Amino acid sequence: MQVTPRLYERMLSEHLNSHRQMAFLSGPRQIGKTTVSQHLASHYLDWDNLQHREILLKGSEAVADHCQLNELQQKIPVISFDEIHKYSKWKIFLKGFFDTYEEQCKIIVTGSSRLDVFQKGGDSLMGRYFLYRMHPFSVGELLRAGNTSDLTHQPEKIPRSKWQSLLKHGGFPEPLITASDRFDRKWRPLRYRQLFRDDIRDLTRIQEMDQLEMLGRLLMDRSGDQLVVSNLANEIRSTPNTVKSWISTLCTLHFGFLVKPWFRNIEKSLRKEPKWYLRDWAVIVDPGKRAETMTACHLLKAVETWTDLGLGAFELRYLRDTRKREVDFLVTRDNTPWFLVEVKAQSEKLSENLYYFQDATKAQHAFQVVFEKEYVDADCFHQHKPIIVPAKTFLSQIP
Repeated sequence: MQVTPRLYERMLSEHLNSHRQMAFLSGPRQIGKTTVSQHLASHYLDWDNLQHREILLKGSEAVADHCQLNELQQKIPVISFDEIHKYSKWKIFLKGFFDTYEEQCKIIVTGSSRLDVFQKGGDSLMGRYFLYRMHPFSVGELLRAGNTSDLTHQPEKIPRSKWQSLLKHGGFPEPLITASDRFDRKWRPLRYRQLFRDDIRDLTRIQEMDQLEMLGRLLMDRSGDQLVVSNLANEIRSTPNTVKSWISTLCTLHFGFLVKPWFRNIEKSLRKEPKWYLRDWAVIVDPGKRAETMTACHLLKAVETWTDLGLGAFELRYLRDTRKREVDFLVTRDNTPWFLVEVKAQSEKLSENLYYFQDATKAQHAFQVVFEKEYVDADCFHQHKPIIVPAKTFLSQIP
């Protein structure tokens, strides 16, 4: 299957043309960060490449000589540093290099961990970079490379073959493009082992790998569930504080993510238990959970993309009260509820909870997103009362 150019190539191109700051591109392993950065970079230096590492360890002047920064060039070169956060002094190196050569080059920094979390102690890079968070392919990205100035788009019908591949094989580039069950069965266990062995070994001091992998297996079966940390701790024979820390690590390394409850203006709302979602919905067997997780991943991509582009401060939350009334997702804009989303694999009566929580939150829109329904060529964001919307329509309108 052929796919469009990545949205992130356009985002980074616009950044390089408009800003002096470094562009940090963070995202899961094997998401396509290297491909995007290499398309844009004049010089590519990878910490995992021993020859490149030797240059980096020699310091800023060695990198400048390698990239010919002291020579007249037709246009400003772009340097990409890949996985450099594995270097213990990476912040000090980047700060010194940027401060010295800011006017002579543009800089992209990529990594498979969340580069924005490494700001404790030492020299801060704040003010010297903008963060862009990369996600798997979505319906919107398969349809268009992306208009980076609009929040929502006009609906567009996704070809059946692309929809089926995305639903079955997930949004990671290789399994999506290959669209082969045999490839999936080889690729996913390898990615899982690399995440739990290589990435965690390189970036943490966790020793109890067997228990951590057991936690990972449990979480693979619980996408869309509320997390009760004490129960997980009992199952893997660890402590709640340790499990909480490990879940934070797994989120940092993009294995999954947490969605917290929204409780403002919600009487007797839940305030503590977050919901857990995998980044790779293709491993989920249950149709309902797969549909909810795929939607969660699309919404997370949307809120983080809108935020990274400077269109506002967006968050993904969910709603539930002590009477067990629940709506799967709430998207907020500048700390104000914007729209609600309830996900269904098959057609059902419009949920009464959408009416209740829309009235409580004053959200502009309330959608019941149904996966089995066929595409409808109508803008769902023109509707302000709760309404049933095909997933193919709704997901085509967000990044």
